[in-house]
Amino acid sequence: MEIEFAFRREGSDLFGSISRPIARVIVIHRRRRIPQLFYVDSGADITLIPKSVGDLLGLKLASPQEIREIKGIGERGVPIVIRRLQFQVGSKAFPVRVGWCLLEEVPLLLGRLDCFRLFTITFRHNLATVFRW
Repeated sequence: MEIEFAFRREGSDLFGSISRPIARVIVIHRRRRIPQLFYVDSGADITLIPKSVGDLLGLKLASPQEIREIKGIGERGVPIVIRRLQFQVGSKAFPVRVGWCLLEEVPLLLGRLDCFRLFTITFRHNLATVFRW
């Protein structure tokens, strides 16, 4: 089975207009189902969601000891809590470990852990992201 998502054109301060790979994912926690557009990021170790998406899903911080710090390209780390959620891409549903960021300033990133092993993902340059399973 296969599903294709068109790249999304966005403005960039550095490059003007740029096309970025996205995927429509339904994020599921208990009885809540929230459709979101994620950047498909083969450089991201883990999937990330911002604070507001976790809040909409009803995620809670059980203890300050759960908080970890994750870093990307820059030096500044962001606080996250690891949660297990269900994701659905097309008709395929699967469990995913997600970094729920406790800040709002992170994009929705679909990372490699738990996601990329289930699909063959092809990036058709500036056109589409194709998921096959």
